Amino acid sequence: MSVWKLVKLDFERNLAHFGEVGIGMEETGDRIRSDSLFSAWVSIYARLFGKEAVEELLQLFPTDKQLQLIPPFRISSTFIYRQVGENTIYYLPRPLKFPLNYPDDDLAFFKAYKKLNYLPLEIWERWYQGKGFTTDDAVELEKHISDKTQKKLAKAGTFDYSKACKIEQLPKIAIDRNTRATNIYHTGFVQFDWEKNPAGLYFLLELSPEGEKLADKLQAALHLLGEEGIGGERSSGAGRFKVNWLELPKNWQKVVNFQAGNHYTLMSLFWDNDISSDLLKNSSYEIQERGGWIAESQLRRQMVRMFSEGSVFSTPPQGKLVNVKPEEFKKHSIYRSGISLSLPIKVQGK
Repeated sequence: MSVWKLVKLDFERNLAHFGEVGIGMEETGDRIRSDSLFSAWVSIYARLFGKEAVEELLQLFPTDKQLQLIPPFRISSTFIYRQVGENTIYYLPRPLKFPLNYPDDDLAFFKAYKKLNYLPLEIWERWYQGKGFTTDDAVELEKHISDKTQKKLAKAGTFDYSKACKIEQLPKIAIDRNTRATNIYHTGFVQFDWEKNPAGLYFLLELSPEGEKLADKLQAALHLLGEEGIGGERSSGAGRFKVNWLELPKNWQKVVNFQAGNHYTLMSLFWDNDISSDLLKNSSYEIQERGGWIAESQLRRQMVRMFSEGSVFSTPPQGKLVNVKPEEFKKHSIYRSGISLSLPIKVQGK
């Protein structure tokens, strides 16, 4: 039986830079995805416990050559949490299928609905594991711009996702080593609120019985990662965080143990080299290209396309590690995680 944890990453006053494929240094994401978190975590695990230990860890994960293995752990991508008074609002990606009772005549509020890329846990649970969408929700979505009255969606923080952090560009200067010529450029950073309503990132961790034996080592490596920083611009002190390793709160236990679902929604990226037609039947998904540079190298990892968070399938996706080592890189294999973590939901067929 698996054990679930909820891990908070508190960036305090530290800036962070989360790059994505297709955006330059001037831009940054507001969170880090599961494959990047996995790579950073495993790299720091190798530094802390050595080459043999990390090779033993990676051999426990399923790949295209070891299909039958059960991964020691699954992680979600990171998502934003926001502290409001004594309440913590956890934001989840909105599944790509409509919730139960979502009306056909949605013209008046469809734009407002589509803008909700992330939902507070309270609303996510009601829409996708509870009674579904209500007439009051439709009315509030239609009027939320002009009507400042705090109704159920607003009180839950549905429209406050962007208040958790701000993104800004800071000027930096590059100096040519030979000519001493300077060049000014800008880099995008995200800063989470640390004052009135402290915010940060969280992710879900599902440990198998084998993975639970490694929990102490994984936790130690994550603490070290927090001291080193995650994402880009770490040499400038960006991306440092404090780890809060928590037992799964009661409201989350109800969500992960939901038994009445008819579909599964991704909380992570997902990759497999053998996608069955049964998995794609009645599914709704988006594809995300993943790439990037190899650390301490001028080489790029092989590009891979993955199913993104919020994608919905009728059966639980599993996933594998994929070797993205380019041919010219000879030192060792380089894995990107397509191991998925999904949650059960109840949705309409359309």
